[in-house]
Amino acid sequence: MGLLLLFSYWPALNLLYYSVTDWDGLDLEKNFVGLENYVEVFTNPRIFSVFGVSLYYFAASFAQMAIALYFATLLSFSTRFSNFFRGVLFFPYLINGVAIGFVFLYLFQPGGTLDTVLSWFGVAEPPQWLGDPEVVNYSLAATSVWRYTGLNFVLFLGAIQSIPGDLYEAAELDGASRWQQFWAIIFPGIRRIIGLSFILAISGSLSVFEVPFVMTGGANGSSTFVIETLSTAFSFRNVGLASAMAVVLLAIVLLVTWIQRLVFPDEKVDLT
Repeated sequence: MGLLLLFSYWPALNLLYYSVTDWDGLDLEKNFVGLENYVEVFTNPRIFSVFGVSLYYFAASFAQMAIALYFATLLSFSTRFSNFFRGVLFFPYLINGVAIGFVFLYLFQPGGTLDTVLSWFGVAEPPQWLGDPEVVNYSLAATSVWRYTGLNFVLFLGAIQSIPGDLYEAAELDGASRWQQFWAIIFPGIRRIIGLSFILAISGSLSVFEVPFVMTGGANGSSTFVIETLSTAFSFRNVGLASAMAVVLLAIVLLVTWIQRLVFPDEKVDLT
């Protein structure tokens, strides 16, 4: 509790204090400016418009949840080499995000691995995966899918394996197919975990940082809200405005999570 108060709640209180000042991060003097920084956040198109980039990652999160749910369902039953495939799916999540950024940077660079593979299939002029503003966010979102699918896979797999096996036996005796077992047993049984994954998808899509920062630095229209916050704090020396941006991001995540809990309440599921 002491570590939590020292390294989480106390810095959060300082963040709230900085957000109502004009502190540049260096001077000892901090002038109180009230809600001026918050007004700047919502009125400056350079700041708030970057939330549109989060839509790419939000859409990608549904793709990664679908992929994770498919393989979790498949590998939860008796499958050859299931432990091997579980490790393969979870391994990308264990890799450092900076390392993943550099790996995919070489993959997407002109004449890189992806362009070479596409040339085998007759694609002579592939797009600039990281240089074209119309393509770059798709490339970065695909990278995040590869990285975070393993986390959702482990969550779904653990939830599916917690379902009693006699339910499957009873369903098979009734002649239920695998697809019917999924909709009648698996999906209701892991509904809480799906809700948790949805919350993580929202917060993750709003606070994307590592992949676009390492691969593009926010260039070509790939800047996210977190990258813009860091740029405001350390490049433009406006820690007060950056703190307000961080507070706004936290408030949005909490608000969306609260709405999600109202729309999809955490009800106990009775599979019997």
